[in-house]
Amino acid sequence: MATENKNLSHYDKATIPNAKDFRFGIVVSQWNDSITKALEKGAYDTLVEQGVSKDNILTYEVPGSFELIYGSKKMQAQGVDAVIAIGSVIQGETKHFDFVCEAVSQGIKDLNVLHDIPVIFCVLTDNTMQQAIDRSGGKHGNKGVEAAIAAIQMAHLGKQ
Repeated sequence: MATENKNLSHYDKATIPNAKDFRFGIVVSQWNDSITKALEKGAYDTLVEQGVSKDNILTYEVPGSFELIYGSKKMQAQGVDAVIAIGSVIQGETKHFDFVCEAVSQGIKDLNVLHDIPVIFCVLTDNTMQQAIDRSGGKHGNKGVEAAIAAIQMAHLGKQ
């Protein structure tokens, strides 16, 4: 398991580019909102902690993770330097999990290939609710923090 021995919230602040002049978009799925709201808070708080003005963080809510693709595409048109797509898909009894996870990962990949504004994949694809809790502020930290740091790094890369 990738996060078995890693806390997703730990990073070296000295290595992160200055983010005060960047604008970020956060697109958040309403599905599994106890998880996605925690991820959003982790991302938002990290951006602010890294010097991003609250006025430079735009947020859209979409119904589910599948809709993150369209929401992220619309957010790219808002003059942001990077987008963070936040969702949570938890394995159930049907193949729906597989279809949604595949579509969302491919859709976000397509946005990154087709457009010049990076979209950061912050979609938890867990087998259980406990795994999602562990990665949204629990024992493995908060994937939203990791996504915010990736967004800053990619926004910086885009300006070079």
